[in-house]
Amino acid sequence: MFLNVFAEPAKTTTTAAGGYGGYTSLIIMLAIFAVFYVILILPQKKQEKKQRAMLNALQVGDEIVTIGGIYGKIIKVTDDYLVLETSADKTKIKMSRSSVSKSLTTHDAAPEENK
Repeated sequence: MFLNVFAEPAKTTTTAAGGYGGYTSLIIMLAIFAVFYVILILPQKKQEKKQRAMLNALQVGDEIVTIGGIYGKIIKVTDDYLVLETSADKTKIKMSRSSVSKSLTTHDAAPEENK
């Protein structure tokens, strides 16, 4: 028996009744995109929104931590920058608002009324 190793494989044809067409790959790609959107993009947007809200709520007297790891108390706030007091020596540092990592001071969302 002789096997022809270099023979061309049999060509298959897809009929309209038996094939799925090009929509299957499109649906799979859309499903993959939807999964990535839910797993990766939505949580990142939520975290960015929370960080922006924290930066907008900064007030004089708040204790914060910068991206560089500096702990300090805010003594002046403007739209673009803030001034920190960092130690017992009253060292003052002027820095960008966006360099704040987190606020250690919690603010009440709405003050309680006395009943």
